[in-house]
Amino acid sequence: MKSNRNNNKGIVYSTDPGRVCEKCGFPSKRCACNKSSVNHPNDGIVRIGIATKGLKGSGVCIITGIALEDKALKKLAKELKQKCGTGGTVKSGVIEIQGDHRELLKAELIKHGYTVKLSGG
Repeated sequence: MKSNRNNNKGIVYSTDPGRVCEKCGFPSKRCACNKSSVNHPNDGIVRIGIATKGLKGSGVCIITGIALEDKALKKLAKELKQKCGTGGTVKSGVIEIQGDHRELLKAELIKHGYTVKLSGG
């Protein structure tokens, strides 16, 4: 008669964390040491989209793909907010401008020398 028992005799539990980053001490899969603070696709195109989900109908322009460091990105965001006469923020390398100002933002970014595409709705 055959036993239904699993014949695997491998490790069931281990406290070994696996590969660990020498700099930060986190597991290598979660290590943030080598990640850049700029999060964007590297195709050289700035994309302007609009998001309304969770905002009760009011839109937010989302600008992605600008390859700048945090300080320069915040400076550009401030200039764009002043041009639109509205508020906004910079989160994880993405500029958010309150309201639907896609055409104005596109024209302004083209003046700065960027290749711009409108994306989304």
